[in-house]
Amino acid sequence: MVAREGVPFILGALALAAAGFALALRQRSWPLWLAAFLLLVIALWVTWFFRDPVRTGPRGPEVAIAPADGRVVLIKEIDEPTYVGGPTKRVSIFMNVFDVHVNRYPVTGTVQHVVHVAGKFLNAITEASSVDNEQASVGIDTGRHRVLVRQIAGLIARRIITDPQPGAHAEQGARMGLIRFGSRVDVFLPPGATLRVRVGERTTAGETVIADMPTT
Repeated sequence: MVAREGVPFILGALALAAAGFALALRQRSWPLWLAAFLLLVIALWVTWFFRDPVRTGPRGPEVAIAPADGRVVLIKEIDEPTYVGGPTKRVSIFMNVFDVHVNRYPVTGTVQHVVHVAGKFLNAITEASSVDNEQASVGIDTGRHRVLVRQIAGLIARRIITDPQPGAHAEQGARMGLIRFGSRVDVFLPPGATLRVRVGERTTAGETVIADMPTT
């Protein structure tokens, strides 16, 4: 499966590769064959980038699931004023250009808060990107807790896609959106959550348990 947003990019890349091979065949030029081959490699990478695999894993209100594929780059206890309105544990996951870029809901609940903020395109690994970069935030009420997921653009990313509107149902592990091309996702968990990941570890969206959620 591929993400629907990737279809125009995939078709465009394949069309360029096909045109390159047609021209190389007509001209019988080794430089053109090399260029055509490189275009094919790019087309295959674009297809790989927009893959949207089926994900299964632990589910339930007692756990929070990774919202993104990638590497945990920051873990910090921080006040989150825009939706949670208090102390949280923030887990930041950086996605490189080879990771799946479809983002998923870490918990089940009701979407109460969807806000897009324009900004810069700093390196998404840095702490400053949490405040300064282009970002979209999705706040989810689980019935017991408020959880915030924040999609953050990076140096290469120029398009954040966020699916839900306020009032939508958030299903744990289901698609929440997508970021093109290389970026970061932060998830803000209750202060009583017990984290299961550390900085440097890799996560798989919809599969990796990143925390045990408090029961009260």
